Amino acid sequence: MALTGLEIYKQLPKTNCKDCGFPTCLAFAMKMAAGQVPLDKCPHVTAEGKAALESASRPPIQVVRIGTDANEIKVGNETQLYRHEEKFYRPAAVAVRVSDTLDEAALAERAKAIGQLVFERVGTRIKVNLVAVDNASGDAARFELAAKLAAEKSGLACVLMSASAANLARAAAALSGQRPLLYLTDPTDPTEAEAAAAVAKDNQCPLAVAADGLEALAELTPKLAAAGVEELVLDPGTRTLKETLEALTRIRRLALKGFRPVGYPAIALTTADDPTMQAVEASTFIVKYAGVVVTDAIEPWQILPILTTRQDIYVDPQKPVAVEPKLNAVGEVNEQSPLLVTTNFSLSYYSVEGEVEASRVPAYILSVDTEGTSVLTAWASDKFNAETITQAMKKSGIEERVAHRKVMIPGFVAVLSAGVEDESGWSVLIGPKEASGIPSYLKNQWQA
Repeated sequence: MALTGLEIYKQLPKTNCKDCGFPTCLAFAMKMAAGQVPLDKCPHVTAEGKAALESASRPPIQVVRIGTDANEIKVGNETQLYRHEEKFYRPAAVAVRVSDTLDEAALAERAKAIGQLVFERVGTRIKVNLVAVDNASGDAARFELAAKLAAEKSGLACVLMSASAANLARAAAALSGQRPLLYLTDPTDPTEAEAAAAVAKDNQCPLAVAADGLEALAELTPKLAAAGVEELVLDPGTRTLKETLEALTRIRRLALKGFRPVGYPAIALTTADDPTMQAVEASTFIVKYAGVVVTDAIEPWQILPILTTRQDIYVDPQKPVAVEPKLNAVGEVNEQSPLLVTTNFSLSYYSVEGEVEASRVPAYILSVDTEGTSVLTAWASDKFNAETITQAMKKSGIEERVAHRKVMIPGFVAVLSAGVEDESGWSVLIGPKEASGIPSYLKNQWQA
């Protein structure tokens, strides 16, 4: 069981030196009990204290590193069951599967396509993280070749999937120094798990293991840890959406309660034949606690909702996603270009920016600081009003950039028009209520 803050405090120096970054030893102990800081942040704890606090110093869910350098992915180290209580920290890694039964040309083409699954959403680059090489052929030579080709053509870190520890050893050697995730997919043979642990230790790679249920996993992981493999990823062996969802939830609950044998990230595989259900399954696993999701979904229309779900789940729910409040130019603007005003809520701003780009009418967009809230929310809380809009206009220097004195405000806050005119001296144009109406408005109604 995890130690309480007071139990941890008893093992600390109690000097309140502040070298750990906290005002008191008790404050540090409370943060450590919550799994938010490691023990090594205290430079003065004694060897006896370290030994006593060993279980508390490790996070409830072990951090696992996959890949190296720019391709390195970290999963685990989560501290919450419910996102709204704080937030989730390390986004789940999304892996797209490629089979070693494909011929070289087809395999290279698929791996290259996986590496190109990159999108821009609300100012953030979202992408697939891993390529999962499946040893479906059972042949070691084909698996080794597929691993090399997939890593080279995708430019991503790899998950190496095989039921054979010997085949994993050969493929891992081919990717020496790249730290692929070795994934032993057969839960039936304990000797294979022991052999795979030796391979992972020799190659300094993380290891994912499958077992027939959580009880079997709980028996297996201490043996693998004793063999020298600390970075483990758990597969409960379930292959239906319902069973996997239940298993992932149980793993997270038990880990956060301090049950160390399952205190590791989990891996989940999509198995649906229907392409749409592939995306649904992957998104469900991301929402409910998977650290790595392996899917066959490769089409952009499948992957984008998966990555969007991940992006939305792994933001701080208590902090709105905001852009920098400032004046932005879209296209080759000039002194006759229109000025549009919106808030600095990311979704609001990028919706407006996207529609301005689609209109092909160069324009200025002024994002007003509303603490990251949307237009109607900011208006209702009096953060988006005539005064804040006028102050933002003056601060931006827009008066020196355009010859006209016209500003377009969102249609939903048309009630602000008279106030903005009085405060700024500019003429106010009432724009469309929805961003989708901006292209038509700019093309047909805008006149400087």
